[in-house]
Amino acid sequence: MLTKDQIFNYQENGFVVPEFRLPEEDLLEIEQKHFDLVKKYPEYENYCPAVLLKDETFLKFCMNVKILKFVEQLLGKNFALWNSSFFAKPAHNGFETPWHQDGQYWPISPLATCTVWLAIDDAYEQNGCLRFIKGSHKDKKLKEHSRNNKKNLTLHQELNKEELDEENIVNLILKRGQISLHDVYMVHGSKENKSPKSRRAMTMRFMPLTSKFNHDFVFDSDTKFKIDKIYPIRI
Repeated sequence: MLTKDQIFNYQENGFVVPEFRLPEEDLLEIEQKHFDLVKKYPEYENYCPAVLLKDETFLKFCMNVKILKFVEQLLGKNFALWNSSFFAKPAHNGFETPWHQDGQYWPISPLATCTVWLAIDDAYEQNGCLRFIKGSHKDKKLKEHSRNNKKNLTLHQELNKEELDEENIVNLILKRGQISLHDVYMVHGSKENKSPKSRRAMTMRFMPLTSKFNHDFVFDSDTKFKIDKIYPIRI
């Protein structure tokens, strides 16, 4: 369970790292499933925006009861999983994720999501760990973004430079199996990975059922897609 201080840190800073490690057997299973996924769909070597659309067996890891209880403390009892992505960031050629807010391109109204970010590898500065702008969520507003058509990016919506508060950058250093949770308005990104170590991570996106998801929305990724269902959670 999250402590009162951890819940306060999530509300104040926009993210929290709870006391949690996914079991090694689950991590090994995720590694094998991702290997099989990329073998079948090589275009997802760096990034798969909606992994459940390609292999719904990844759902197992999103239903970890300890993770769901953390999310419940932040969103309330009635919530659903609506997506899971895989950021593989392979060694030597791991794509950059530019500074952005997730809510900039998500069809949820009113906008609300808690993202769980699961480290499959140790994540540190040299291999492109996740980076947050601490407190950037607090005004609950979407900031100005522009399209960046540069190659070797996982996402192409980028926060305008004048919106970036570099004094509050936090590098999210995680061990394999650790998780962080962050708010939908949080500004975040990650640098490219030129190191000899991969920096794989799986995200789980949870929304309160007081919000509505537009299933007709077409996500403008390198491969366009729709999300046809969400998964209500029962703990």
